[in-house]
Amino acid sequence: MEYETIILTKEDKVATITLNRPEVRNALNGKTVQEISAALETIEKDDNIGVIIFTGKGEKSFAAGADINQLTKRSSMDAFAPGSMTDVYRRIENSKKATIAAINGYALGGGLELALACDIRIASENVKLGLPELNLAVIPGAGGTQRLSRIVGKGRALDMILTGEFLVADEAKAIGLVSSIVPQEVLLEKAKEKADRINQKGPIAVQMAKLTVNKGHEVDMDTALMIENLAQAVLYGTEDKVEGTTAFLDKRTAVFTGN
Repeated sequence: MEYETIILTKEDKVATITLNRPEVRNALNGKTVQEISAALETIEKDDNIGVIIFTGKGEKSFAAGADINQLTKRSSMDAFAPGSMTDVYRRIENSKKATIAAINGYALGGGLELALACDIRIASENVKLGLPELNLAVIPGAGGTQRLSRIVGKGRALDMILTGEFLVADEAKAIGLVSSIVPQEVLLEKAKEKADRINQKGPIAVQMAKLTVNKGHEVDMDTALMIENLAQAVLYGTEDKVEGTTAFLDKRTAVFTGN
C-alpha cells in the first residue's frame, strides 16, 4: 500500500511508522489516522515483526497535535465516529506487538496521546510535551485524560491538562512520562536497540506481559493476580517455555517460534 502521510519500513523484526508531514510539524489529520490504522493492520498480520516504533519525520516534531483546520469542523457526533483517533490509539495499546514511541521535538495534544498509547516512550533532548487542548475549549479526547493520569498520577495529569504547560525532557523523565532521554541524532538507533532486546524474548510472553500489566492496572488486586496467573498458565503450556528454560540450562541462546 502507498501512504501519503506516513512512511512504513520493516527491518530486523522491527516495523517503523514515521509520521510524514514535517511541513505542519507532523500534525495528525484524518488521513494520517486512517493510514496509521491501515499500517497497523498490515503489521499485525506479519509474524516476523515483534516491535513497532512510532516517530516523526525531521528533528522538530514527533506530532504537534491534531490538525486544527479539521477540528473546527467537528460536530458532537464526530466524537463517536468509528475509526477515530481514540479507536486507533486503543488498537496500538492493545497490539500484540510491543510498541515504542521515539519522541523527537514537539509531542502535543493528539501527538502526545499517540505516545501515551505506546508501551515505552524514549525522548530526544529537545522534546516539548503537552496537552494544550483546553486552550481550544476542548479536552484531550483520544485517551489523554485517562492514560496520562495512569502513567504519571492524577495530580500531575490534572496540572498538565488544566494549565496546558509543556514539559521538557528532564521534567518528563522525572515524573515517569518518558523512560529515557537520548541525543536527537541517536534517538532512532536507541529505540531500535530497545526493540532488539524485546525481540529476543518469547513473543507470546511479550503479549501476555502487556495484557497482564494493562488489564491488571485497571482492576482490584485479587482480579489482577488472577489475570497474571491465567497468563502464566497459558505460557507454561507453550513450546517457547520449553525452549527458553532448556536453552538457559544448556547455556545457549534460545530460538523462539511463537508457539
